[in-house]
Amino acid sequence: QVQVVESGGGLVQAGGSLRLSCTASGLAFDNYSMGWFRQAPGKEREGLSCINKNDGSTYSTGRFTMFRDNAKNTLYLQMDNLKPEDTAMYYCAVARSMYGGIRCGRNDYNYWGQGTQVTVSS
Repeated sequence: QVQVVESGGGLVQAGGSLRLSCTASGLAFDNYSMGWFRQAPGKEREGLSCINKNDGSTYSTGRFTMFRDNAKNTLYLQMDNLKPEDTAMYYCAVARSMYGGIRCGRNDYNYWGQGTQVTVSS
């Protein structure tokens, strides 16, 4: 059974930083495409940063940095210079398969964590 767990969220002042972590069990971590998403109240879930493990293609909004440590089976999202509009629930997701370049849409991913809340105060 695949289990995805995010951590690292919290309350931070505008201009601050957070590093989110994501662990995935029940699969060979470094063989899967993964991504970070967020969803603010009343808004659609949006892709922030994704990587296609098959061809190495990536997508990023440019504001945050995603990196992975395969030895620790952990995916990270480094978020700097946070703004109040970054307040949202942040999710990590794993795709069973991905072909034809990078895909960073909600429907492209199969396994999701429960999310970690990020709140940025002004």
